Amino acid sequence: MDELQRLIWLGENDKVDFKQRVTQPEKIARTLVSFANTRGGKVLVGVKDNGTICGIDPEEEKHTLDLAAAFYCDPPVTLHYEEAEIEGDTILIVTIPESPEKPHLAKVKEDDWRGYVRVKDTSVQTSRLVEKSLQQPEPPLFEPLPLDRHELAVLDYLQLNPRITQRQYMKLANLSERRAYRILVKLVIHGYLRLHDKEKEDYYTLS
Repeated sequence: MDELQRLIWLGENDKVDFKQRVTQPEKIARTLVSFANTRGGKVLVGVKDNGTICGIDPEEEKHTLDLAAAFYCDPPVTLHYEEAEIEGDTILIVTIPESPEKPHLAKVKEDDWRGYVRVKDTSVQTSRLVEKSLQQPEPPLFEPLPLDRHELAVLDYLQLNPRITQRQYMKLANLSERRAYRILVKLVIHGYLRLHDKEKEDYYTLS
């Protein structure tokens, strides 16, 4: 099995993301920024979420990616391209190195720039505190941290239940929407929880 097929077989993770197509620069910018802010990674364009190869026109995809990297990422993100063929379908391999210029922000909408980091197979929005820690040469991002009772409450709940939504957590810990969201994101960033955002309502499980 060659390296590309092995990456596809292993599935999406903290270093690899699949994209069927790249059509919206503002969306792919979040993924590019998350890899640049964390440990680098690859986006395989022309591969569906389930690992099925669908192929693409690489020049078209590069145009959108270049636009995203230059105008929707601040500072701009460096991209390296490589093309590969599997059974007649072209796949674009986009490599994003870990950046020495952290933190990078992605443009979500006009005058709204946000930071993202890569956690498992998801790009997770950061807090200002995390963005500041990214500026350190060795971010203390993935080390265990002391947890308060609100943070322990969600971990205790998930020992007994398979998943929790933000709404359930707000009720469980009697927290405001904003506070509950901040705690859940913090626990995702530090590797305690995993965010699942492919369904109608986001939910969290233990990592």
